[in-house]
Amino acid sequence: MTMQMILALGILILMIVMIMSNKFAFGAPPIIACLLLVVTGLSTVQEAFAGFVNPSVIMIAGFMVVMAGLMKTSLMGKVQSSMLALVNKGGYKSYVLLLVVVMLGASLVGAGSTGYYVLILSLISTIPYNKKMPTSKLIMPLGFATNHPLIPFNVALFYGVTVSVLETAGYTGGLSMSKFAVVNFILGLGFLVWSLVAYRLLPDHPITEASEYDEVAVTNEVEALPAWKEYSIIVAFIVSVIGMMLMSVIGNAAYVIPGLTGAFLLIINVLDFKEVRDNMGAPVILMMAGVIGVADALANSGFTAMIGEAVANSLGTNINPFMLIFIFALLTSTCATFTGSNMGSVYIFAPIAIATSISLGLNPAAAATAVVISGWNGGYMPVDGMPAMILGMGKYKLPEFWLFSVPMYLFRIFALCVGAIIMFPVN
Repeated sequence: MTMQMILALGILILMIVMIMSNKFAFGAPPIIACLLLVVTGLSTVQEAFAGFVNPSVIMIAGFMVVMAGLMKTSLMGKVQSSMLALVNKGGYKSYVLLLVVVMLGASLVGAGSTGYYVLILSLISTIPYNKKMPTSKLIMPLGFATNHPLIPFNVALFYGVTVSVLETAGYTGGLSMSKFAVVNFILGLGFLVWSLVAYRLLPDHPITEASEYDEVAVTNEVEALPAWKEYSIIVAFIVSVIGMMLMSVIGNAAYVIPGLTGAFLLIINVLDFKEVRDNMGAPVILMMAGVIGVADALANSGFTAMIGEAVANSLGTNINPFMLIFIFALLTSTCATFTGSNMGSVYIFAPIAIATSISLGLNPAAAATAVVISGWNGGYMPVDGMPAMILGMGKYKLPEFWLFSVPMYLFRIFALCVGAIIMFPVN
């Protein structure tokens, strides 16, 4: 390991320790880590704080403003009332129903939709504490559920990346999209099974102001807005979501559409400037922006590429095909978790996994499928968008977060690799 690798890894570990200590304001550890990157010479100021001009961070910050406006509408009051009714009812059946509903919603927008997980997390975070079903038991499973469509018919992105890496490696055997979708379905089932089992492991604590009564009132206490303002907010929300979904079509404009719609809400006085500022500069946004500089420094030091090459050289020729795929899926997802670079991690490890499979005389389709999908299924560390929001909005301590997320991660990766082997036999 070079000195740059050691320094980058040390700063990453320090950041994690600071997050775990719960002695620092949420969002502060990544900022401190970015400052250390500059002091140690690992990054320039522009590189260390690149996260603050990162397109995804700007997009989410703008969408947080739009969501703040949406929360003031009577429509959200009705949606929240329905969720509150289930929360007030309490019990395991309500938990299961909420989980299934969120996963069905993910089927429409596709896995990993930024707008969808921000919407769900924002909705849950506004529900007051209720002993019958604490929202701290909902934030984590429902947040991660937004990444798992129960009916995965919208898999074009992951499928396209998989075909791309296979073709780049010289594989011409083709890849069935229907079988690829089934692999995603098996992955979703793995997540659902774990979430059903883990309900009792989830912590019980308030994430909003504690209520002095057990039953949450199913009323909307927000001052009613004029009808034209409500319609304007809903249109702004729809425009934001459509803009983010059409990112591959309209390009860079998609990243700023939520910000523009948020500015529109400010202009028509739905939100005042303080509300806009507080939502755009929320601690969770600082966390997301800060970790990008650390992630880039770790990747630029060559640490992740070194790990990939070392694993490929140490596997040998007698390894079980399932273990080969499982190891590369773990490496890819872990790299994506710590660096925040899903696509970058896939393009580091997928070619190595495919080349290793071909050298062993195995069909590389299963390895490519598992490695590509695994790039978006880490999440056991809160150093990326959705996990960071879950940790912050749920007010979890890191051990509480790990108690759910680490077994979930292993369960999902195992289910993913099983599905890949079943649908794409290696022999």
